[in-house]
This record gives sequence, structure tokens and C-alpha cells, in this order.
Amino acid sequence: MSTPGELVREVNFDGIPGPTHNYAGLAQGNLAAERHAQRIANPREAALQGLAKMRSLAARGVPQAVLPPHERPSIHALRALGFAGSDARVIECAARDAPALLAACSSAAAMWAANAATVSPSIDTADRRVHFTPANLAAHFHRALEAPTTTAVLRAIFADERRFIVHDPLPGAPQLGDEGAANHTRLSVVADAPGIEFFVYGRRSYGGGPAPSKFPARQTHEASAAIARRHGLDPARAVFAQQHPAAIDAGVFHNDVIAVGHGRVLLCHERAYIDQHAVLAELASAVGSLFMPLIVRESEVTLDEAIATYLFNSQLVDGADGGLVLVAPAECREHPRVSAYLDSLVADGGPITEVTTFDLRQSMRNGGGPACLRLRVELTPDERAAVDANVLLDDALAAALDAWIRRHYRDRLAAEDLADPALLDESRRALDELSGLLRLGNIYAFQQSPSRTVRSQ
Repeated sequence: MSTPGELVREVNFDGIPGPTHNYAGLAQGNLAAERHAQRIANPREAALQGLAKMRSLAARGVPQAVLPPHERPSIHALRALGFAGSDARVIECAARDAPALLAACSSAAAMWAANAATVSPSIDTADRRVHFTPANLAAHFHRALEAPTTTAVLRAIFADERRFIVHDPLPGAPQLGDEGAANHTRLSVVADAPGIEFFVYGRRSYGGGPAPSKFPARQTHEASAAIARRHGLDPARAVFAQQHPAAIDAGVFHNDVIAVGHGRVLLCHERAYIDQHAVLAELASAVGSLFMPLIVRESEVTLDEAIATYLFNSQLVDGADGGLVLVAPAECREHPRVSAYLDSLVADGGPITEVTTFDLRQSMRNGGGPACLRLRVELTPDERAAVDANVLLDDALAAALDAWIRRHYRDRLAAEDLADPALLDESRRALDELSGLLRLGNIYAFQQSPSRTVRSQ
């Protein structure tokens, strides 16, 4: 358990895009994914682009760690859907009879680690342990498949039950739809003092109220409230707000597409929340007088422009000069109005003193920017030392991951390639090697099968 006074530091756990990274357009309301559906993907480039971001931020002194891909295609899920025979036969039949299901079971969407879980640091919780609730991702079948592996991975990494507790996901029902940290932000003024946990939801399952009409609201109030309770948060230090339905219908499927926060700063669009003035007033009261909301006006960047460039799907990290660095997608610099806004943001003398951009186009085409790729986990030095798995990024691990990606990943993947049984074998060999490299044990179902055909680590 942590003790008051230990310096809490944020570690960014980035998801590694998996060997089956492809563009199937599976997520309703994710406009980028829908727009790029059926295009040819490059899994190797996707993984290397993500690794380049991790390496660059680590070089800046931002602690980085990695989360592994999930096994895909999910043979277990396909068998549960009635496909039988050998693994190759299962894939062959699914490709012939239900290609949409094969695509869903082959999705590499677990790369977006912001959806992996909601995390509360020990400084905030009643039992002074770090709490994780893996997201059930109940809104979409291809993502709901992730919950069991995510839970196993987090329990392998955060195995010390004196310091960490990884809960089971909430029941996977629409009324308790939970999309993880993409709808959760922790704000604080002092690093080693309790913070304010800001939960954003799209709808209430019970009691009615406003809701979007075009696209689904994935996060429910009931799920957010349940997580706050099970994490043992002080009710006075948890703030809840509802996304504006018009924003969801415009393509803001998660809060991290319309807002990003860090420390005492919240950067958001003026059309982010219902009754936004009251939301910001409640946050100011909870965080304290140093709370600094930065509101982007429609006249500066329209909602459509923000969604197209993923301006808000950026990271805010501590800079060397004491200010904040906004880590944004390269697309933001390619859009004149958004680029001009970023220049003005730095020039105005506020808390954001630098903007840096990354080419993450392989992820962006599926609807995930810098913020989607990382799960923020705030840890004390003792908690970091309690992580036995080899997941905290250093030069040696980064070099090993680079070589692993180049050794195992294809540089081209089209929709028809998902029918190739060799892709399953390639993925399993890659994941078997990776789980050994990261010292995670046998976290994948195929590793626990008595008939496994890949090399043990």
C-alpha cells in the first residue's frame, strides 16, 4: 500500500498494435474507421509508429510502458459462434459464411489502451491500493471480446495484491456500458495529494434524459458511478458530466475525442458537455482555485474540424520547462485553422508551452490518435518497483520490440488476408515470443492449450 507523501508519477502504458491490424470499419460512430473501411493496412508500420511515439516521449523523461496485443483472430470466439474443426477450418468456414464475424474476431482494436480500463491511483482510494476496472466495451462485439485478455494482462503486470487490485469488468450489458479511461480524467494540483476524478458518460440507462439520436452513447452513467464506488473514491472528489448528445452525433464517441486533461488543466471544446458552465464550475470547486480550463471556441476550431484532426485526442505531458507539452496527431499541423490555433495556444503564455506531433496514420485511419494509444497509470516509486513484468520501456526493451515487430509483422494486410490461416500461426508465434520478452507468463488461451503448436518461452 502507498503512504501519504510518496510522489505519484504518471506512467503511460501504450498498446502495441497487433499483427492483424486492419481496416474493417467496425465501430459505429467512429467516422475515421467508417471512412477508411476496406482499405489496405500496414500492421508493421502501425506498430513502429506507436513505438516511435513511446521512444520519443521516454527520451523526454515521460515514463512509458507497454501493453501487448491480444490473440487475433479469436478462435475461441469463432468456435462459440458455431464454427468447428481445426483452427484452419474454423477460419475457412467463417471467411466463407460470415466474413463480418471473422473481421470482428480479427480486430486489433486492443491497441487503443485508453479503452483497456479505468484506473484510480492509490492516493485517491480508500484502501490505498491502485484500482483497475477493465472495460467491458459492451457497445461493440469486436471490442467486448477484449475484456478477458485485458483482465489477464493487467493481473500479470500488477500482480502484487498488497498494492494493486484488478477488478473483474462490470457485467457486459448495455445498461452498464463501460469504455474505460477514454471517458475518465484525473485532475490534481499537487502530485502526492488526492486528486479529482472526472467521469464522463453519454447517457443514463435508468431515469431517462437527453441522448444522441444518430450514434450510440457508449458510456453509461451507471457504469461510471459503479467504478467510482468499487474504487473506494471519496464522493466529494468524483465529478460526473454528460457528453453533449450533439457532439456524439457529430462523431465524438468518447470524451477523449473532445477533451484532454492533466494536472490542473482541462482542454476541451465549448460543445463538449451538457450544461458546460455548471460542469466547469463544479470542477473548479473540486480542484481548487488553480484549476485552469482552456475552452476552444467554435469560432476557433469547429467541432467537425476537431473530429477530423483529432485535436483533442492528444496527450498532455509534463515538459522540461515546467509547462505542459501537447502531443498531437500530425494531422493537426496539416489543417490550417487547427495549426493556427495550436500556435496561438503556445503563444498566449498559458500552461501549454509546446506542441509536438507524431505520424500515427495507421492508427488514425481506424479512429485512434495519441490519447487512444495510452492508458495512464499513476504510481509511486514503490508501486513501480512492484511491477515485476518487463513492460517499463527502456532502451533495451525498445530495441527488442523494434526487432520483434520487424521480424513478425506483415507490411500489408487487406480484408481478404484475414481468411489466411497462416496469419493466425504468425500471430501466435509473435505473441508467444512477446509474452516471454515481457515476462507475462502464459496470458493467451493458445498458450494454455495442451495441443499448442508454438514454441514455449
